[in-house]
Amino acid sequence: MRKQKMDQDWIATARTLSEALPFLQRYTGSVVVVKFGGNAMGDDEAMAEFARDIVLMRQVGVNPVVVHGGGPMINDLLKRLNIESRFVRGKRVTDKATVEVVEMVLTGLVNKRIVQAIMDEGGRAVGLSGKDDDLIVCEPDDPELGFVGKPVEMNVQVLRDLFKAGIIPVVAPVATGRHATETYNVNGDTAAGAIAGALKADRLLLLTDVTGVKNAAGEVVTAMTPEDVHEMIANGTIAGGMIPKTETALKAIEDGVRAVVILDGRVPNACLLELFTELGAGSLIRTAAPPVRENR
Repeated sequence: MRKQKMDQDWIATARTLSEALPFLQRYTGSVVVVKFGGNAMGDDEAMAEFARDIVLMRQVGVNPVVVHGGGPMINDLLKRLNIESRFVRGKRVTDKATVEVVEMVLTGLVNKRIVQAIMDEGGRAVGLSGKDDDLIVCEPDDPELGFVGKPVEMNVQVLRDLFKAGIIPVVAPVATGRHATETYNVNGDTAAGAIAGALKADRLLLLTDVTGVKNAAGEVVTAMTPEDVHEMIANGTIAGGMIPKTETALKAIEDGVRAVVILDGRVPNACLLELFTELGAGSLIRTAAPPVRENR
């Protein structure tokens, strides 16, 4: 009985691989930018699973770029250092002391942990920040917020060089300014969108702690156009923290990204489900919404 179940499991696995073939072929050579954050970053098992998915993407010919956040880790170190945070309109003011902590945590602790996780799964990865090779050049997003940056110039050749070498870039959202002495903290979604746009990526995957964009009935909308997004923001269906995520998606599409997907990073193998299965995952936003999921 046990052998029969094992045989059935292997048959199901083989069938899944066979059904994935068209999607594997479709994404060969493509660029996929993945914004990684949320609860999965603090869980060793979830981190390992995410790393395994990224390595598999690279093994089948996809060029993934991982862009990560690290808010909880930053908050923890600020608290331990007795650095108080001040907020303007709900956004943290990033003064010089705070941006030094941000750079320390994101480019050090968090970035290298993700790099190590990818390497532990058999991949090759290099950690860098937006400051390396002037990957992301920023101007102040809002003078009242201090060193919070808005990307104004992108130099992504270093990422293309890493693709050619078979290396997965892992990018911390810390950027340089117009002057060499300036360091800016950049929202992780914003940084991922800017990188995806500069690379004209096939996909930008924004991993979140929610199932996707929901309609007024609370159901996940699986396919949307920019016009749909504008309408849902205007009528209040898209609200709160989902507004900046969808705005990032719209800017990325405007900059040349083929499609953006907002999906639940807590779901096992979320990235693989989106890229390599007929059903996909989460909410896909593109200029012309596909009539069926297999055309994603």
